[in-house]
Amino acid sequence: MNKKEVINKINEFQKNTMTDNLGIEITGFGDQFICGKMPVDKRTKQPFGLLHGGASAVLSESLGSIGGGMHVDLKKQSVVGIELNASHLKSVSSGWVYGKATAVRIGNKIQVWEIDITDEDENKICKGRLTLAVINKK
Repeated sequence: MNKKEVINKINEFQKNTMTDNLGIEITGFGDQFICGKMPVDKRTKQPFGLLHGGASAVLSESLGSIGGGMHVDLKKQSVVGIELNASHLKSVSSGWVYGKATAVRIGNKIQVWEIDITDEDENKICKGRLTLAVINKK
């Protein structure tokens, strides 16, 4: 499969989930990173008209988890988030935000991912860190 087919397959897999409901789309990936985007609209804003910090957290955990899943045999294992830290750096009220999750460590039992979220002008909106546990499926 080429990269475009993999991206389409990942986005199709996300249908009818929180990521789908928030409009999150995977846009690219490599060996140690994965990228996506999320709209800043009525689904992702808080009542004051700004991007909700929880939406940034969902984008962070989604990117890191999808990236982590690409490093295990999904027939035998899965990854689950065990810690998420998100520092909200700047507000945004419209457009899109773009996330890039980069692997810090890919281990047999633990993975750590660093997530940077920016706006359309490349301003830093959120800095996240996700720790994943690699678990065996029953």
